[in-house]
Amino acid sequence: MLPGRRRLLRAQLRLDRVFLSGSSIESLQAAFRNPSTPFHIRPGETGPASPDEPPQPCGNDHSSLEQGSEPHGILPEERASKAREALISMGYDAHSFWEQSIAWGHHDAFRHVNNAHYLRFIESGRIQWMSKLGSILGGKERVDAMLAGKGVSLILKSISINFRRPVTFPDTLLVGHKAMVSSSRTEFTLDCVLYSYAQQKVVADAEGVAVWYDYDRLRKCDPGDVTWRALRDCMGAKYREDAGRASRGSV
Repeated sequence: MLPGRRRLLRAQLRLDRVFLSGSSIESLQAAFRNPSTPFHIRPGETGPASPDEPPQPCGNDHSSLEQGSEPHGILPEERASKAREALISMGYDAHSFWEQSIAWGHHDAFRHVNNAHYLRFIESGRIQWMSKLGSILGGKERVDAMLAGKGVSLILKSISINFRRPVTFPDTLLVGHKAMVSSSRTEFTLDCVLYSYAQQKVVADAEGVAVWYDYDRLRKCDPGDVTWRALRDCMGAKYREDAGRASRGSV
């Protein structure tokens, strides 16, 4: 007798004993879920078409994901590293990157991340960027003040977003920012990019205008040479004459 047929017969005998012993449906289901039984079929597999045919994995085999890897043979840490390298090569500040996990609830009826969520993703990245700048200017105390709208901080004047590629769950986006300054002493452009770990592509980019604002006096202001120097020397801001003007009037 072939080995496969012997295993099937042993499984049938054990199953018969379950029925003859008067076990409940719950006990029977537990027997099928028990990996130690010969008639157990693991999730994602199908049963044999004949006694001599071994179980075959289903078409959507996620074994590589269960082992900590991603499709196409790239490990998650490699995807993250490649994303960082890509953004750094584009001039984005490496010290203020924000990782945004995509949740199933970010989807809409069109089965991709709804466009409205990108504003929140960009906002989270912008706050990360502001926190880095605040720590350079005055440590935790300055960060707390800037984020609470006390003294001189930033306010978003306008923003425009380009949606390059649809994003779906599961995924993680790396959000990067970089400042573009001009001759203006009260505002500058804050460029943003969102890079997909799963796609290894830029999925969206944005351009916003950030204004220096005195929250105590409720008016825009010049933050001073020390702040502008920190933007250039520590945050990698580049000069562009139209910075702070390109997104004027956009939403």
